[in-house]
Amino acid sequence: MLQTCVCADGCCRSETATLALHVPISYKQCYRRAPHLPELRHEDDSVHSLVDVDSPHISSVPSDYDEQSVKTDTQAERERQEDEARERAEDLKRQAQRKKEQTKREAKKAGKTIQENSDNPVVVGNAVTIAAFGGLIGYGAYRKYTAGELTWKVAGLWAGAVGLFGVADYYVSS
Repeated sequence: MLQTCVCADGCCRSETATLALHVPISYKQCYRRAPHLPELRHEDDSVHSLVDVDSPHISSVPSDYDEQSVKTDTQAERERQEDEARERAEDLKRQAQRKKEQTKREAKKAGKTIQENSDNPVVVGNAVTIAAFGGLIGYGAYRKYTAGELTWKVAGLWAGAVGLFGVADYYVSS
């Protein structure tokens, strides 16, 4: 009795009932057992035309076709879209010009406010305090970083300290 072996590669047979002896199958035997692939045969050697002249998609054009400024519907649609795009671009340019002028007015107003308060001791004191406090925090953070002790917890604590300082400064200067 001939039985198929269930080995890892599945390429041998055993002729015993216990499948104890394995006999490898030769390459030719494996090749003979493979399914035969069908071959394609070309029986029609004539050439067929791909253009169907009876199709409704083929049409003639009027005699003044070359003199027309817009020759197709697609071209007309494209020109319409280009005109709309030009109008949108002009609108965006006008809006940008208005925003530019508004920003200039706001900058001048802020500059006037700073000039008016330049002799105010509270404003000057706040500027000096913020600059000094920022320098000290930056130097301390650099020292912590070089020592390898700068963590998110330390950074968060110092950010909280800066926030408390800002609140206290607001109430003191008011």
